[in-house]
Amino acid sequence: MQSPSTTTNTNVSLTRQAMDAETICALATRPGGALGIIRVSGRDAVTIVSSIFTKDITSAPANTLHYGEILSATKNTIDEVVVSLWRAPHSYTGEDACEISCHGSAYIMERILHRLTEAGCRQAQPGEYTQRAYLNGKLDLSQAEAVADLIASTNHATYRIALSQLKGHFSSELAELRAQLLKMTSLLELELDFSDHEELEFADRTELTSLAGQIDNRVLSLARSFETGKALKRGIPVAIIGKTNVGKSTLLNRLLGDERAIVSDIHGTTRDVIEDTTDINGITFRFIDTAGIRHTDDRIEQLGIERTYQKLEEAQVVLWLIDTLPTPAEISDMQERCTGKHLLIVRNKIDSLTTDIPSTEKKTTTSTESIEATSVSAPDTTLSLQGKGGCSITPLPISAKLGIGIPELEAALYAAADLPSLDENSVIVTSARHYDALTRAHTALLRVCEGLSLSLSADLIAEDLRDVLAVLGEITGQEITSQETLNNIFSHFCIGK
Repeated sequence: MQSPSTTTNTNVSLTRQAMDAETICALATRPGGALGIIRVSGRDAVTIVSSIFTKDITSAPANTLHYGEILSATKNTIDEVVVSLWRAPHSYTGEDACEISCHGSAYIMERILHRLTEAGCRQAQPGEYTQRAYLNGKLDLSQAEAVADLIASTNHATYRIALSQLKGHFSSELAELRAQLLKMTSLLELELDFSDHEELEFADRTELTSLAGQIDNRVLSLARSFETGKALKRGIPVAIIGKTNVGKSTLLNRLLGDERAIVSDIHGTTRDVIEDTTDINGITFRFIDTAGIRHTDDRIEQLGIERTYQKLEEAQVVLWLIDTLPTPAEISDMQERCTGKHLLIVRNKIDSLTTDIPSTEKKTTTSTESIEATSVSAPDTTLSLQGKGGCSITPLPISAKLGIGIPELEAALYAAADLPSLDENSVIVTSARHYDALTRAHTALLRVCEGLSLSLSADLIAEDLRDVLAVLGEITGQEITSQETLNNIFSHFCIGK
């Protein structure tokens, strides 16, 4: 049996042939800075750069720097530069490569690019350098995608996840799963080779069932991490909910550190949804300021309130802002709407209270618990939430206007996000393509487990195992069967990477 990892795709091979015949160039940095870098990669990279350079570097050793000038077609100096030289296969793309470090003027960089195309280069397509690295075996496909994620990372969490994937931790997980699956498949196919000896059974069905279950649990765990990964990339969605004029827009502006929303004493000022993001402890939170909840005959305001409830459905964390203790009916309604979500109850305008403000020291971690009950009462300083076991929550006291209690609120928001610990070894799925493949692998593994429980023949079970292998191979690129898939992945990269 041919291992999936050795499968050669015709479309990919044709791409590699075309790649070998062309040398590409592109800007690696934006024009306008003090320095600019232009990348050149391909079979003739060193020869082409040497032809427009004042020094002959065609015989220069790898990993060396060369100072000189880039010359125009009429031998006039375009710029003084430093050329870095790498030899295949020890470069990012796995090909001969040069990088020209010049001054960052847009005019200078454009002239150097023009000279390179005159000398035989072609302008690179978006993602073409990383695509060549993948085709030359420098990266697998999941690592190649991590390059784009690393460039696009906007906070510590997304940076950590992308770096972990680039280092191959996700690939290693999949390689381990594929190794176990290959062993199972090999044992089952060995039975087929001795099918005339029905008494022979090389693969113990009980052990195979246990192993298939373990693999499926890990596949499911990776698939479920996609929701966390998606939230980290887009920002943890937090809906700020409350009555009109309770201070929602003031709180949004305070959390963002910017006058993003209009603040007014007039009820119903916010009539549409306002969204913006900020970082808390290295995690991006996407705050959604909503229209105030109240009875109104204004049709426009009614539409805003409808959108408020829509955004509440989408939120992972609901920040319920109050300035007086709500009624039992209001608490019951909010609990019902927030079933399965983290509900934070925050009491605003404590600077205007004449009575003692409840101490945050009395607040317990139940303030970040998911609320699932509807029968409640409302004592003077706490909200009794009768859910699973029941709990009592002291609203977190703040003054959005003066900034009182905001650090405590941010800490509560971070806790409510309920994120796993993230380090350089963390494996969190952030790609919809990976999630789709893992989901299909899970479906095929269910068929494997069912086949084993029904004592189906080895050939039928082996076929389902091969489906799992193929689907997991799609993630790392071992089973990519369409050039369109590759083009779609790399087209989202920036030019020069």
